Amino acid sequence: MTAPRATTGIPQSQRHYGMDWLRIAAFALLIVYHVAMVFAPWAWVIHTPRVYPALIAPMALLTPWRLPLLFAVSGYASRKLFDRSGGALPFARSRAARLLVPLAFGMAAIVPLEMWVRVMETGYPHGYLHFWAVDYWRTGTFYGREFPSWEHLWFVAYLAAYTLLLAAAIGWRGAMVFAWLDRAAEWLTHGGRPLWAPIAALVTLRLALLFVVPERQGLVSDWGGHSQYLPIFLFGFALAGAPRLWGAIARTWKPALAVAAIAGVTIVMIERAYPGTAIPPHDVMALDRAARAAMAWAMIVALFHVAETWWNRDHRWRKPLAEAVFPFYIVHHPAIVLIAWYTLPLGLNPFAEFALLLSGTLAACFAVYAIGSRIDSIRPLIGLRPLAPVRRSAREAATL
Repeated sequence: MTAPRATTGIPQSQRHYGMDWLRIAAFALLIVYHVAMVFAPWAWVIHTPRVYPALIAPMALLTPWRLPLLFAVSGYASRKLFDRSGGALPFARSRAARLLVPLAFGMAAIVPLEMWVRVMETGYPHGYLHFWAVDYWRTGTFYGREFPSWEHLWFVAYLAAYTLLLAAAIGWRGAMVFAWLDRAAEWLTHGGRPLWAPIAALVTLRLALLFVVPERQGLVSDWGGHSQYLPIFLFGFALAGAPRLWGAIARTWKPALAVAAIAGVTIVMIERAYPGTAIPPHDVMALDRAARAAMAWAMIVALFHVAETWWNRDHRWRKPLAEAVFPFYIVHHPAIVLIAWYTLPLGLNPFAEFALLLSGTLAACFAVYAIGSRIDSIRPLIGLRPLAPVRRSAREAATL
């Protein structure tokens, strides 16, 4: 079935350019964040010999909301794609092609580069070709690392799972699903509900699971993560079909910024008191997780208002940047790790090392996108739609 059409606000057929810019900015920030993780005093894939505590505050202020924001934006985009798909099954097929194909390609061709560095750090004696041909395809623990692994592509796996589960629910009880989403959206339009109600729900879910299930990433083990990401994804999906929610967001964005500021100060104080791998007492950990959930939602409300009010306009760079986001995401993480592995032994000062990591990563991402986007058989592997027939014919004619 198709989704019911909204009767107020922005027409569903109109592209929301602000959400495109928000997605571009969020992924750009993610690349910078991951480069900074090489220097930060938290566990990551690879580190400089010396860590820099000055990074704690700015990175602690980014961590709670950077990924929830991406799930919210992805939910919004998913609804727009559903409206154009013609039904649950075409929607599921389209999303499977755009998410599962790049996930499989990334695990086969991109992630092995990072996993090779991971095992090299613990004494693996062979080169990359031997690793990829022989050892990468094993299952279980190898040189202290678990195989198989999707590493940073876990976001794609989670997003695919949420999208396909939603498509299945729509295919089974579509009228009920959309009626429920519409009622929830309508309820959220009143008073301060767009701010306090989701925060209350997210904090309750997070704390209910905190000391019950381990905080471990994994599609069938990360229940703490799913308790946050899935509702936020569904909110984005509902928002795209209920434009009247934009007015409620506009009404609550200033209080949302205040909540984000208070939660951010709390998070930074806890991070400074218990740096690195130090484990805080249960009550402090609960406060930290509650503050993270509150800050994540508050920042989503505030940034969605920014996207709606100031960024909802087109520019000649929007389309190519929006298209490049997914290939950049697939490539950036292993690029950072691989460049760091070869350049950290040079002993560069931190500013030069950061500049080298960032520029090298962007160059690698751009090269993959620039080459892959021009080859129709490669485009689906890096998350791009096939070239339109007219565009292909024009390119073929140009080469004759």
